[in-house]
Amino acid sequence: MAHVATADSATRPMTGEEKKVIFASSLGTVFEWYDFYLYGSLAVYIGASFFSQYPETTRNIFALLAFAAGFLVRPFGALVFGRLGDLVGRKYTFLVTILIMGLSTFLVGVLPGSASIGIAAPILLLVLRMLQGLALGGEYGGAATYVAEHAPHGRRGLFTSWIQTTATLGLFLSLMVIILVQTVLGKEAFAAWGWRIPFLVSCILLGVSVWIRMKMNESPAFKKMKEEGKISKAPLKEAFGQWKNAKIALLALFGAVVGQAVVWYSGQFYALFFLQNILKVDAQSANIMVAISLLLGTGFFVVFGALSDRIGRKPIIMAGLLLAMLTYFPLFKAMTWAGNPALAEAQQNVRATVTADPADCKFQFNPTGTAKFTTSCDIATSFLTRNSVPYDVVAGPAGQPASVKIGEATIASYDAVAAGDKAKAADGAFQKQVNIALHNAGYPLVRAAAKVPEAKLDAFVAANPELSLNADAIRAGEKASVPTEKLVADKLLTAEEAAGATEMAVYSVPNAGAFSMVADPARVNWVGVIAILTVLVVYVTMVYGPIAALLVELFPTRIRYSGMSLPYHIGNGWFGGLLPAMAFAMSAAKGDIYYGLWYPIVFAGLTLVIGMLFLPETKDRDIHDD
Repeated sequence: MAHVATADSATRPMTGEEKKVIFASSLGTVFEWYDFYLYGSLAVYIGASFFSQYPETTRNIFALLAFAAGFLVRPFGALVFGRLGDLVGRKYTFLVTILIMGLSTFLVGVLPGSASIGIAAPILLLVLRMLQGLALGGEYGGAATYVAEHAPHGRRGLFTSWIQTTATLGLFLSLMVIILVQTVLGKEAFAAWGWRIPFLVSCILLGVSVWIRMKMNESPAFKKMKEEGKISKAPLKEAFGQWKNAKIALLALFGAVVGQAVVWYSGQFYALFFLQNILKVDAQSANIMVAISLLLGTGFFVVFGALSDRIGRKPIIMAGLLLAMLTYFPLFKAMTWAGNPALAEAQQNVRATVTADPADCKFQFNPTGTAKFTTSCDIATSFLTRNSVPYDVVAGPAGQPASVKIGEATIASYDAVAAGDKAKAADGAFQKQVNIALHNAGYPLVRAAAKVPEAKLDAFVAANPELSLNADAIRAGEKASVPTEKLVADKLLTAEEAAGATEMAVYSVPNAGAFSMVADPARVNWVGVIAILTVLVVYVTMVYGPIAALLVELFPTRIRYSGMSLPYHIGNGWFGGLLPAMAFAMSAAKGDIYYGLWYPIVFAGLTLVIGMLFLPETKDRDIHDD
């Protein structure tokens, strides 16, 4: 039966026991999120270690898919540990979850790579990643339920909002540890082996968390229910097999959690992905920017949690969804101008045109990284997408290879199947010509130094007339003598070219190597980017701060752990966790770096409509009287 909070419960200061409950639950959950997010932040290094047998692009996709596997199994963890929590208690269940999470994370740090143990390495990595997801699936529901059942009536929004800070604080902690280790070791050592250190540090965090949780007491609501013999004997069947409870789970999912999830992942993970992969801001700078925005915005979880005790959970969550829907496009466009103004200027002034036979252009959804797109249209559009170049596809003559027009330059693409064994050379020539055209059109491309062996120097000079190189001048400059065995291993020479020589001179030719799109560090507007990121984080706090209290209040005590955990982890694990990959795929299909934002906007809109029409206000419910 619902009743209104008393003035005493709503205004008195927290007791020491209540502070201990919140601190212990929140600290352990911070450490669990730290463990979980390390993988996402270090996916590039993990891909290089455990999927080294594949090309770089494919290995990165495999690494991200293993990351996504952790999200996909979270609902199953919610079922397993939710049932356990409703049968044996809140305390011991999330003591088990943190042990599984901590040990799995530590083992990732010591797991040998594929170069040492072959295919066993990625298989074991996937197993550990899935164990992490299962553990996290049981963690959140336990922590939120435990704190809410300790909270005085009328203050559940405030108390549970501390749990809501833990995901952001865990991400912040993981970024801080990564930045610290990178700074101490340097980028090369970090890439080689230093990336394992943040995983190993989790062993210390695990010990602290277990020690704290061993000292905690069972929640009063569960103890009361146990004493009265009201514990559910089949919580999963009762929660999801009976329509009166199943419909609550569906309403929680589509009327609250799905929208919260896409706003959460857009404001934190996709924003970081957008900075690094779309705007080409260097990884360390992007991590620092996101970390600062998290530091500035995290306090709003508590602000909106406490406010929800006064005005309700629903108005704040719905307002956050609406603001996100209305402002995502202008905010991400503003982030482009602040993060990489040269790219924004180039995109505004120059848009590529791909002229191709429509039958030559396929939908390039490639979630596993194994599909091969070999037509001239697909080769052209995929290359432009990887370089954040907007483009339009125009129908061309049937049977003709695609061409790319950038400014005044027109570059013919090629068909990889027709090119046969010359496909690699054709790809290099195509990419080089497109990059030169993009550079001349104002796109922020830089060219690295080229390492050229003596045997290839004259051919290199002839192949790069745009550089006006002089072979004699290069030979008169600095050079290094390198064993030909290493040059063959590094694919700078073929075995035939190295035959008969043990060493060869290698020249470093500045600004003559591979092109790469970059954000000029001198032009990055740090204040502007951080301000935009902070606004995105504030949206996250609006939708996420009150939602733990809302979910706890929706379900009766006997099935609460199971009931709230499953919709939460389906929403966040599936709809939210797959957002970065889906948004990127949508942008690639449309030739527009902002098009993927329709994914969170549509799902936020769906939740806004369902939530406004059907979601009840729960702030005045008595969660002990059921």
